[in-house]
Amino acid sequence: MSDEGRLVAGRYRLVELIGRGGMGTVWRADDEVLDRHVALKQLHVQPHLSDAELATQYERTRREARAAARVVHPNVVVVHDVVDDDGRPCIVMEYLPAVTLGELLEHGRTIPPEEAARIGLGMVAALRAAHTAGVLHRDVKPGNVMLGAGDRVVLTDFGIAVTSGSSTLTRTGEMVGSIDFMAPERIRGQRPGPASDLWALGATLYQAVEGRPPFRRDTAVETAYAIVVDPMEPMKRAGPLEPLIEALLFKEPEERPTAEQTERALRAARSSAQTAALAPDWSTDSSSGPDTSSGPDRASGTTVGQSSGRPSRRSPGGEPEAPVWSSADTGPERRRGRRRGRVLVPVVAVVAAAAAGVGVIQNQSDPDEHAPSAATHSPGRTTASASPSPLPEGYRSVREEGLDISFPVPEGWKATRRAADEVVYTDPTGLAGITIGMVDPAGSNPMAHFTDIETNTKVNYPTYRRLRMQETRFQGQPAAVWEFTFHGKARLFRAIDLGFGREGGREYDVYLSAPDADWDRYRPVFDNVRDGFARLGD
Repeated sequence: MSDEGRLVAGRYRLVELIGRGGMGTVWRADDEVLDRHVALKQLHVQPHLSDAELATQYERTRREARAAARVVHPNVVVVHDVVDDDGRPCIVMEYLPAVTLGELLEHGRTIPPEEAARIGLGMVAALRAAHTAGVLHRDVKPGNVMLGAGDRVVLTDFGIAVTSGSSTLTRTGEMVGSIDFMAPERIRGQRPGPASDLWALGATLYQAVEGRPPFRRDTAVETAYAIVVDPMEPMKRAGPLEPLIEALLFKEPEERPTAEQTERALRAARSSAQTAALAPDWSTDSSSGPDTSSGPDRASGTTVGQSSGRPSRRSPGGEPEAPVWSSADTGPERRRGRRRGRVLVPVVAVVAAAAAGVGVIQNQSDPDEHAPSAATHSPGRTTASASPSPLPEGYRSVREEGLDISFPVPEGWKATRRAADEVVYTDPTGLAGITIGMVDPAGSNPMAHFTDIETNTKVNYPTYRRLRMQETRFQGQPAAVWEFTFHGKARLFRAIDLGFGREGGREYDVYLSAPDADWDRYRPVFDNVRDGFARLGD
């Protein structure tokens, strides 16, 4: 028998069934006291539940009302009342004649990135208000986003929300929420926080632009495993939203952007600006450069602090100063004597794959194969007797007075870091970079140094894979070349490092890192920089 027309709590007349979910049914109702339309949510009658389970379900409903009532914001549904209906609690909310985002996205439909950004702005505003009030939503998903008149976006259904200081309503091993939009830490059984809601926002935005949840598999168990372990499937339609969505879907909650940072990125995406251009605003280090992921270090110096994967040089085990939504996907660091380690810091990326593969060595030639071969040496100074190679087409020569060197760099590459002992140039994509570092005075021969550092690297950086490490000579001095791969947050990177110099003199490092998939395109940069490297005054 239909409940249509029935009077609830002597005041709310049920008019039309407008929604049904796992826990309850939502009616459009008439408030006969205030003469207005309202939405009334009542729980399903589930006779198979025990008294304890029913009590838990009813308490969840009451908590939804209390949680939502604590959040007063235009993007959060307004709760008017909580009433009792034959022993069952019912929530009376504002009535919104609106479609849900979930309905809009049915059957794999998508929306443009700019529209997704507009909706995301309403969602993140609601979450900021909720989190400020001490409320976690815990079920952010397209079906709980109402799209009303006047471009209004409203987050609804706080049915499994929790408030600060409240006890849990789940049993050990029980997860409540929609699996496609459940953050990895919740699946692992860890305590959720605001970052968990933001992960769900990222998953919602992913579906909005790509037409499917980011980790959906054939079964709920497979989906849960994918959320915790698998890399996110690359996006094809996200446009300016892609970097933000990637960041929101980081596996570790501390690596995700905050609600404030997310809001700034969404505003930029809505205006069709490149989200990546916001990287300096999202970073704790205003000197941060683009993502040029890297690995081990041979040079000395202070923290690079760039958001690139080019190693930030810090003390062993230290984390680099990076954008708050990107903790170090740390790569091999190196320290010996006065040398400080660098750490990998890829920025606009997502998560490492569960298993790392080893790339095929494509170029095993000695780094000095085409370099000037004759050199003389005096204590503290290296002098090449041959001139560097002519300037390659498409390159410009740069002089770094502080390092007492010159070398070619491709047109369009810019210096993103300068220090007394290092300079970093990155390409326009922010994914590749060349670093020249210097140690004065140098330690023992470079090969011994590389070997020493690699021992520590294997222990601390499981995504590191050696491709080659070998002794050689460069410009008549002892040298070593080291090639390796490592995983950033979204892709495999490859790096090559050439160190050369004699103990007691100056030691220089020429280091390139770039996405492994584009290695053939970037590797010639290393060769050209190496071949054109010269000391000023030589």
